[in-house]
Amino acid sequence: MPPDEALAFLKQGTAQIINEQELREKLALGRPLRVKLGVDPTTSDIHLGHTIVLRKLRQFQDLGHQAILIIGDFTGMIGDPSGRSVTRPQLTHDEVQANAATYREQAFTILDSARTEIVCNGDWFRTMSFEDVIRLNSRVTLQQMLQREDFKTRIDNRQSIRAHEIQYPIMQGWDSVMVKADVELGGTDQLFNILIGRDFQKEEGLPQQVVFLLPILEGLDGSKKMSKSLGNFVGIKEPPSAMFGKLMSISDDLMTRYYELLLGRSPTSEIHPLEAKKQLAVEIVQTYHSPAAARKTLEEWNTRFSKRDLEHVDLPAFSANSGQEVAAVALVSNVYREVFNLEKSHSEVSRLIKQGSVEIDGAKIRDPKAIITLEPGQTLRLDRKHAVRLR
Repeated sequence: MPPDEALAFLKQGTAQIINEQELREKLALGRPLRVKLGVDPTTSDIHLGHTIVLRKLRQFQDLGHQAILIIGDFTGMIGDPSGRSVTRPQLTHDEVQANAATYREQAFTILDSARTEIVCNGDWFRTMSFEDVIRLNSRVTLQQMLQREDFKTRIDNRQSIRAHEIQYPIMQGWDSVMVKADVELGGTDQLFNILIGRDFQKEEGLPQQVVFLLPILEGLDGSKKMSKSLGNFVGIKEPPSAMFGKLMSISDDLMTRYYELLLGRSPTSEIHPLEAKKQLAVEIVQTYHSPAAARKTLEEWNTRFSKRDLEHVDLPAFSANSGQEVAAVALVSNVYREVFNLEKSHSEVSRLIKQGSVEIDGAKIRDPKAIITLEPGQTLRLDRKHAVRLR
């Protein structure tokens, strides 16, 4: 593809490129570019938020370029402080390596393995002496670090910043030197870190990488960044029914954003928002499972919620002791939290109960204080989108 066409193609869906002219010049070099993406396996799952940057990396591959996937086995033990209001819990090297194994497997549901070079940044950081670390740190000023919005916010709020967190952008920047990256991809919260890489490359006499930033996907709550630690995520290897159900729970406004970032288009205005949401869920399940799984999940959802027949569908399970007695408001709150990762206040749950949304085996519960006796096999409907079977 000619450089101008390639640039126009790659720009679709991006948030910022520093800068476009540099990228066009690199695309005109006539050789595969080395396109870097660093991932820290701080959890075992890739979620839909990760897929935005992975799909862009695949677009580079489809144009003939080389993906450099850096597994942050060292940076992962620190945890990227970008966008964080508190210090991340530190992981052991064994925990990071276990997570990395699943990351590789899941990443190749999107990336072309033939055009992907996988490296671990521990390969170079593990061999550094303390003298090397001091020299690398001397290239960055503390004033630079404290210009980061997340660090400034934490200082203003009198929240601690641990010294090891300041190492993170330095390490990410040095990764770019070690792999000789032409382009580095990341979310918009990665701007500072990627610019550090440009500075290091310049100091080392290397061509500077292009900064290529993608939008950040909000989680199911519609406000915070999608994150497994926040419980507002959709994992790409979740069962089709769980994935479909989570996507059906999002707001109509968030649905439009998911269409734009995950499918690259806007929802059709001619159809009802509920049908548009079903279409979104079908396409996502189809992408990460199969067309057959997507069809089956849609049929089950229609049976469960449209036809209001819960007896003949595969519902998520909620464990309870036979004969256990529990207040309705507590039961519903627990199911939302433990099965669907949704935190709802007692007042929200009480309102759902009073308006007749909650049913056990088809019988409406109207009193939030009603004592429910639980038995295996009962179906509990929480609202029009969520239901479970007791076991």
